[in-house]
Amino acid sequence: MAEDLKITDRVVIPDSELRERFSRSSGPGGQGVNTSDSRVELSYDVERSHAIPDELRDRVLERLGHRLTGGVLTIAASEHRAQLANREAARERLAALLREALAP
Repeated sequence: MAEDLKITDRVVIPDSELRERFSRSSGPGGQGVNTSDSRVELSYDVERSHAIPDELRDRVLERLGHRLTGGVLTIAASEHRAQLANREAARERLAALLREALAP
């Protein structure tokens, strides 16, 4: 189903290092919003990950430190009505944040 998340040519996060949690989305959107778990929280443990080379990990931890809780980066997505679309949005946001943090 899900696949590894390519950040750069050198950094690919295995799907096994990503954690997803689903919950009900809040806000407008009709009755479906109240009955389906379409909101996605995607978490990635930057501190313990084997996907980021040691020499780059410190850079990522420093640049994303304000967004980390216990070394874990969590992204939430709930703008779409479909869970799959929110999963993709969260993965894209996570990849963009990590790409930015890894940049020289």
